[in-house]
Amino acid sequence: MVRRPAKLLRDLTHALATSVVTQTDRVTVETGNLRELITRARFVLFDFDGPICRLFAGHAAEDIADSFVEWLEIRGLSGVLTDEERKYKDPQALLRVVDLRHPGSDLVTEMEERLTTEEIKAASTAMPTPFADMLIRTWTAVGCRLAITANNSARMIHEYLANRGLLSCFAPHIYGRTRNLGQLKPDPHCLNRALRAMGAAPSEALMIGDSSADVEAARQAGVPFLGYARNEDKSNFLRNAGAENVVDSLSPLLEIVKAAGHTSE
Repeated sequence: MVRRPAKLLRDLTHALATSVVTQTDRVTVETGNLRELITRARFVLFDFDGPICRLFAGHAAEDIADSFVEWLEIRGLSGVLTDEERKYKDPQALLRVVDLRHPGSDLVTEMEERLTTEEIKAASTAMPTPFADMLIRTWTAVGCRLAITANNSARMIHEYLANRGLLSCFAPHIYGRTRNLGQLKPDPHCLNRALRAMGAAPSEALMIGDSSADVEAARQAGVPFLGYARNEDKSNFLRNAGAENVVDSLSPLLEIVKAAGHTSE
């Protein structure tokens, strides 16, 4: 049966209208979910690299990973890594591989210290995430308590926050990488440390992160999770990892926190 042009036009118009309504409904639901997450949270646990800044914006993580591979080769330890692992572009991933094979060794200790040094260098050229500084200050001003729960060096995080005038918004609740690398996320160790130290129930808290490890750590700790993704690929990755709520900007969070602060005055 051949449809007439008028019928085809009506069908197309109906399909487009239905699509717009469906998308509008989805955005409305997501906005409502976001507002509920933000206004309910009395404690906020931030991952560092991503939600607060792009740590390796000017000091590429890939270059650090390559330097680790060269360092191991110079020391005659190239056999510690497989051919596939030598291609890793994440220095933390390389550190964890070495720790799995030589846990608690001097090699791991030295490698972790080298990573800390490289992270401190990277912090000097890190790119602050848009709206992050203002969001942190505003959340603090309205009485929310903040913590950092990260796989990065706590020493580096202290330095970055101090240089941005943000240290008082978090200190003393900065929980970074420890010498026990098995406690890195996705293990919830750093989240649980923060919750215990602040006397926070998991349901009163919110974690903001940008990785599958963050999603899993929050799930294990029983903490509601909000994903931050600076592009669509990252957003899809987080949703596939189980994140139900993902934003591509911190601007809407800032507006919700501001509004909530005015309402409570």
